[in-house]
Amino acid sequence: MDPQTVAVTVLAHFLPSDGVLDIVAAESDWLDVRWCHEDDDETLRRELPEADALWHVLRPLSGADLHLGTRLRLVHKLGAGVNTIDVETATELGITVANMPGANAPSVAEGAVLLMLAALRRLPELDRATRQGRGWPTDASLGETARDIGSCTVGLVGYGNIAKRVEQIVQAMGGTVLHTNTKPDGTDAWRSLADLLAESDIVSLHLPLTPATDKLINRPALAGMKPHAVLVNTSRGGVIDEPALVDALRGGRLAAAGLDVFATEPVESDNPLLSLDNVVVTPHVAWYTADTMRRYLAEAVDNCRRLHDGRDLVNVVNGR
Repeated sequence: MDPQTVAVTVLAHFLPSDGVLDIVAAESDWLDVRWCHEDDDETLRRELPEADALWHVLRPLSGADLHLGTRLRLVHKLGAGVNTIDVETATELGITVANMPGANAPSVAEGAVLLMLAALRRLPELDRATRQGRGWPTDASLGETARDIGSCTVGLVGYGNIAKRVEQIVQAMGGTVLHTNTKPDGTDAWRSLADLLAESDIVSLHLPLTPATDKLINRPALAGMKPHAVLVNTSRGGVIDEPALVDALRGGRLAAAGLDVFATEPVESDNPLLSLDNVVVTPHVAWYTADTMRRYLAEAVDNCRRLHDGRDLVNVVNGR
């Protein structure tokens, strides 16, 4: 690569697969992408002063990090939620923050339904039993506890791109869908949060983490759910009061949970949720598919090309 032809230097705060490298390689005449593992703070600190743009995934990006980016003009979130970015400091420094609303919606929606099914059908427990030679005859209690989504009422807390895709899938499977959002929307499916929790067999969370949603699903909220209900979270771990959830699951006041996100990430091995048989977990990867990565890279490259050409950026979240 001729250094004189490189117009935009990007620090990508994740390690790429071969497919990602192939996509970026096609832009190498004007885009210089440097890769940094999310746990590699030494490389982050070394490369940030040279970067015009940063592609951000999950590792929190602090104000101190941003101050190192003396050339930084764009922080592009690969995803929708920007709670892991110090947006206020970025704005003060004249750095544009952009996201990708809807880009991961198909993958996260399918991931949410996957967790619903795994929890409803007691998949982790049955997998372990089968591997231990105890898979047949089946546990007689399955006939009393395992459920079909098609027989359930599914309550969606938050009603954005992902939730609406979950709605389509659940309705195709025969389930009834309710939703709640900040205010009534005039549809028969809208409920207040309290009513949605009380009526739903499955509650699926699709909210950003904000001061208003922090620990929204707390002890009173959990107490308002059906004791046979399942709670699924593919949004942000902080939306749930985790100690309250542990108590509800241990005490039989909630049947099961399917969790892709946790209050502290990576989730710590001693988190009590990981020791419960009625919890199925994945490590914040509901979004992480080859299809989502292609959509992410297409949007990230497009905004960097806009930066290079002096055109307006898209999906800006801090008003720049």
